[in-house]
Amino acid sequence: MSRPARRHAHPTDPVRVTAAMIPASQALERLREGNRRFVSDVRGRAALVTQTRRSELAEGQEPFAIILGCSDSRVPAEIVFDQGLGDLFVIRVAGNIVASSQIGSVEFAAERFGTPLVVVLGHSRCGAVLATLEELMRPREKQSRNLRSIVDRIRPSVEGLLATELRNDSEALVRHAVRANIRASANQVRHGSEVLEELIQKGRVLVVGAEYSLETGCVDFFDGVPEAG
Repeated sequence: MSRPARRHAHPTDPVRVTAAMIPASQALERLREGNRRFVSDVRGRAALVTQTRRSELAEGQEPFAIILGCSDSRVPAEIVFDQGLGDLFVIRVAGNIVASSQIGSVEFAAERFGTPLVVVLGHSRCGAVLATLEELMRPREKQSRNLRSIVDRIRPSVEGLLATELRNDSEALVRHAVRANIRASANQVRHGSEVLEELIQKGRVLVVGAEYSLETGCVDFFDGVPEAG
């Protein structure tokens, strides 16, 4: 059976901007624009999957951003940022924690594809953060060692909050804990390897922390974002 002829790009197809063509600041703006479309229920054409795009990606990829996010089913990065195939290099793990395998994945994309932006994406009401707070306040005798490994990664960033007045306000405690965990994870990415530290020092990689709101759909980039101007 003969193969169907490859469809050439239509003049109105979206123009793809590869990682090598843009700085981190522009990559960040693309994510912001995509999130605004998502919140407004407007889907961009770049997110549409076409045979042409699949064929292009069979030859290679050049994602413009790396997203290290939580595994929560309500926070799929490609949808939240209204991006398509080949646009994002996504690493997902409960609680957006950072261990050697996550650092290695970030290194791989940053070095291999020249991806300039890393976003550590947490979200409101994160279950892993909640589980960590519960464990700190009411320790359980028996817990899966695998689940405990996640709790132990989050613990250092949030346990200090329990010594403050936030302990008496559960909602505020969770809000602050989510952001503290995001900041800690972003900092671990920045200083987790000599490779990434060198890329950051040379201005080739920017690492920022962000929080997705389950309630509004908005992403707030709040950690490590360069000041405008």
